[in-house]
Amino acid sequence: MDLNQPLITLLSATPPGRVFGLDFQTLVTIGLQMLSVGFLAWMLTKLMYKPVLEFMQKRTERIQNQFHRARVEMDTAEALTAEYERKLANIHKERDAILDEARKTGAENGRQLVAEAKKEADAMRTRASAHIELEKERVQAEMRLAIIEVSAAMTAKFMARAIDKSVHDKLFDETMAELEDVVWRS
Repeated sequence: MDLNQPLITLLSATPPGRVFGLDFQTLVTIGLQMLSVGFLAWMLTKLMYKPVLEFMQKRTERIQNQFHRARVEMDTAEALTAEYERKLANIHKERDAILDEARKTGAENGRQLVAEAKKEADAMRTRASAHIELEKERVQAEMRLAIIEVSAAMTAKFMARAIDKSVHDKLFDETMAELEDVVWRS
């Protein structure tokens, strides 16, 4: 089969003597073809061009938003980098300030501990002094009781001997003189 066969068949279908005729039928055919092409263009625009155009606009907006976010993030990163470098430059000053503050706090805490220890020692001394005073008073009371018991025992012995009044007065005066000479400790 020859490839030119359909073309030959089409050309043989035209009326004899007519290659191209500009008649009413040709104009109607051309008009219908133009109307078909216009309708096809309108349909393709409606179905294909506008959705593709909207997709491309959305994509463009998304890319611009990404660029904007990237720009903002880059500015933020640059600001953080600058702040970090500034802090690195000032880290020695901050370290010294923190150490000075820690030393001051430590010294203040030490002074407070020493003051509290002194207060506690003073309180202990006061309690010890009060305890010593109470003990002295107790010992003095015991000594008085012991002296009274000794005096009573002496008196009992003397009474047992049946001493006369002159000896009794003499012993009483001597005992009183001795008791007056005793110094009571307080």
